[in-house]
Amino acid sequence: MDQIFGEIGKALGGFFGSAPVQLVLQAMLVYLIILWLAAAYWAFRDMQQRTENPILPYVAASFVIVFAPLFPLAVFVYKIVRPHEKIGEVYERNLAEEALLAEVEAIKSCPTCARRVHDEWIICPTCRTRLNRVCPNCSRLVGLDWSLCAWCGKDFERRDMPAAAIAGARPAPITPLPGSVDETGRIGRSGVEGSGQRAGRSAAPRSMARPANAPRSSQDVLPEG
Repeated sequence: MDQIFGEIGKALGGFFGSAPVQLVLQAMLVYLIILWLAAAYWAFRDMQQRTENPILPYVAASFVIVFAPLFPLAVFVYKIVRPHEKIGEVYERNLAEEALLAEVEAIKSCPTCARRVHDEWIICPTCRTRLNRVCPNCSRLVGLDWSLCAWCGKDFERRDMPAAAIAGARPAPITPLPGSVDETGRIGRSGVEGSGQRAGRSAAPRSMARPANAPRSSQDVLPEG
């Protein structure tokens, strides 16, 4: 029996000791090493696409390098514990959600009854809530929360003053005072006329004044009764 086992061992030793078999075994070993390192690199690249943390890709690669020789299913364990979505897939999902939300917000609805309304409606026909208003300057629809008209620039917060108020606010023309000099250097006409009239009025009584010892005329003497 021992002789039989000895012959089997010699045959196997001779088989594995041959140059072709040794070359195949070395090629298989090199292939396993390359597969091991490739699995670590794949884990590193895969983690980079699934997280923004710069440390986690190195941790995943180290996990595969350390545990793959001892536990060949370490790659499958990594596939279980890794994030399920890539960063690009997360961004695409967020963009799709934002686009859907923008599309929902584009559908205008009444703030009171939440019914769908048209953009050119002024009042909701269901609950009679005021939706828009008309610009008094260009007669186009504007929002209730607009501070000015986007079409003509009408400022709703500033009230326009009436023309009568603007005309009344203008300063009255200045008339020169009597005896004053105007912009041309001439004395005002009213001042000259007023001063002449006053001089004439004051001169007349002086000429009509009579001294106390002056003789009386016959017209001044009253007839005696």
